[in-house]
Amino acid sequence: METDPFRIRDHVADFDVIVEEIVAASAKARETLPMIADVAYGDGPSESLDIFFPEGPRQNLPVHMFIHGGYWRMWSKREYSCIANTATRAGAIAVIVDYALMPGVRMKVLVDQVVRAKQWIIHHIAEHGGDPSLLTISGHSAGAHLSTFLFQSSTTGSSVNGALLLGGLYDLLPLQQSFLKAEIALTDDEVAAFTPLGHSYDPSCRAILAVGENETRPFHGQSEAFANVLREQGVPVSIRVIRNRNHMDAVRDLGVVGTETSDSLSGLIQYVARGGRR
Repeated sequence: METDPFRIRDHVADFDVIVEEIVAASAKARETLPMIADVAYGDGPSESLDIFFPEGPRQNLPVHMFIHGGYWRMWSKREYSCIANTATRAGAIAVIVDYALMPGVRMKVLVDQVVRAKQWIIHHIAEHGGDPSLLTISGHSAGAHLSTFLFQSSTTGSSVNGALLLGGLYDLLPLQQSFLKAEIALTDDEVAAFTPLGHSYDPSCRAILAVGENETRPFHGQSEAFANVLREQGVPVSIRVIRNRNHMDAVRDLGVVGTETSDSLSGLIQYVARGGRR
């Protein structure tokens, strides 16, 4: 029987080892980086975020928001504090966001939560020394999917200057017949409403779609398809294939300063901080 290309554990032999490395790096980041933990952006028990700071004065700093993956149904911001290593080294305030998990809630709730988390940043990050006009975002896997809802087109603009989407899911239809059918059971209405390929995006946001070289075929194909949608809408977009990396070690490297993945994030943050906005 053909292996499910979306069940990552079947395709990453050292899955558990990599997860342990991510968790350990995140615990260290929480111990060593200046931070404010568990800031509420809403009233729900999962509606909180952690703010990490670079060394030095906190005034008009660029801001980076990260959304974790886990197929919308596992993990939390605590497991991904390590991403703050890269963002703060690049001189930005890092905001790592929590959200509720499926199937306890439906996709609409998750999308609403990350949008409200972004709005909290825009309205309040100046109180912590950040400049909301220098906002970039990133997300991994399901977090990349959720990130797409933060730079959609609107009459007022998205307020997002750059997005790094790593190992993202941009077409939900194939997931209905994947192992997730038993775990989160995406409905036809959810697929129609929350597939990023069917939305419009802010052309003032620069997008980087990154995918590990060793990812399964759907992740490569969906990144290409989403890149084409963005190009057709005038969004400046590039695809980066991370050499010799899979779905899990690519995101581990996002929190390791000096790796190919983290260099992409640092470059995006610094590009925006230098005024590279359209």
